[in-house]
Amino acid sequence: MPANDTVVIILAAGKGTRMRSGMAKVLHRAGGRTLLEHVIRACRRLKPLRLIAVVGHQAEQVGAVATSLGAQAVVQQPQRGTGHAVQMARRAIPKSAKLAVIVPGDAPLLRAETLASLLDAHRRGNAVATILSADLDDPGEYGRIVRDAEGRVEAIVEQKAATPEQRAIREVNSSIYCFTLEKLWPLLAALRPENAHHELYLTDVIALLRQRNERVLAQIAADSNEILGCNTRAHLAEVDGVFRARKAAELMDSGVTMYLPQTTVLDSDVQAGQDTVIEPGVQLLGATRIGARCRIGAGSVLRDARVGDDVVIEPYSLLDSSRADAKAQIGPFSRLRPGAELRAGVRVGNFVEVKNAVLHEGAKALHLSYLGDATIGTDSNIGAGTITCNYDGVAKNRTTIGERVFIGSDTALVAPVRVGDRAYVGAGSVITDNVPPDALALARGRQTNKPGWAKARRAEIARATGGRTAKKAGRRPRRRAAKKRVARRRK
Repeated sequence: MPANDTVVIILAAGKGTRMRSGMAKVLHRAGGRTLLEHVIRACRRLKPLRLIAVVGHQAEQVGAVATSLGAQAVVQQPQRGTGHAVQMARRAIPKSAKLAVIVPGDAPLLRAETLASLLDAHRRGNAVATILSADLDDPGEYGRIVRDAEGRVEAIVEQKAATPEQRAIREVNSSIYCFTLEKLWPLLAALRPENAHHELYLTDVIALLRQRNERVLAQIAADSNEILGCNTRAHLAEVDGVFRARKAAELMDSGVTMYLPQTTVLDSDVQAGQDTVIEPGVQLLGATRIGARCRIGAGSVLRDARVGDDVVIEPYSLLDSSRADAKAQIGPFSRLRPGAELRAGVRVGNFVEVKNAVLHEGAKALHLSYLGDATIGTDSNIGAGTITCNYDGVAKNRTTIGERVFIGSDTALVAPVRVGDRAYVGAGSVITDNVPPDALALARGRQTNKPGWAKARRAEIARATGGRTAKKAGRRPRRRAAKKRVARRRK
């Protein structure tokens, strides 16, 4: 969608007071990204001559987001309205630019295709200004588009100033425009802050153009959701829901099965392969990639995860910046923290936590274990309750377990330590030294049996209590004391 003679100006200077937030409005997130990032990504696809973001409130933070995505940040200080914002952007616009597309920074559902259509309508219609409009069943507080007999824009009437007939109009202004710059600049200079807020508004430019009998058109968006802005938390939730529904529809169209998709949270960059099944309540966040024929169990959360083909993730598992290769089995209630890598066929079970560790092909850790800063070899078995003691109070240390190793239940491996190939570690051991290959390591107190001890203990208790059990012996004195207290109260 080349637009070699066009600049795009994104208005992102406002605070967003109706958000009731200490954070600039455009930095709030929907669909897994900031509002501003969504807008910049859409505008960038036009390939404009220059992409400019006008920033003001929290200019440093907002500008950092804009510049990281290839936009040039221009500061508007103080913020004196949308018309003033475009005036501030003028110094960054090349002289070769002929058109400007102006977009609010809080319209994250806007698509590049819609902007291209707006630009095309402006060119074909030989217009001075073209407004992106939308038909809404409930126009609410949006300004109404009033057209003349030829279908051109006659006026934008704000809801508060509209007559009953005008309020019945369903076509509304999106605050997204395309202007011919040689006509725009003189009119921006002519704007006056004659309003309650003493600001300069782009909508007043439309009025001035009509006064001069210039050609102003409106292009109706194919999807009215695209014009939705985010002025309140309720708007933010509504927009976020649209993103999630879009993504769910995209995945299902590509061959993914989703049960109760309305309960699933899907970020914009998520991908999943054919015949993968996503159960209710799943969250797939960030840049998560899931292969084909996987099953993602109910309530699981995957953030920036890489999942190969034929992987089964049982319910309520968490994968964060981690990887599971083909045919791995995870969960239920497993936690893979950043740096966890499960190679093909690995199995980790309930209440197993893996962090910055690699489990090689066929390794198993099925119950109640913590494996941090470790390498675990092919086909090794990690018994229930095993932990790698990786932190010594100053630094993290690594545990290395070889191939086909058997680690008995309730073992503590005090890093740095190595267990050689095919070695065994007895249950309940605390391993502080390296274990050679093929060895058996035992590190626990020797068991002592005392024959008859329990029988003698019972006889001792019986003698002390007159033949009563310890439980009954303790009960009778308490009863006698209670009876004495009741008698005293009666007296």
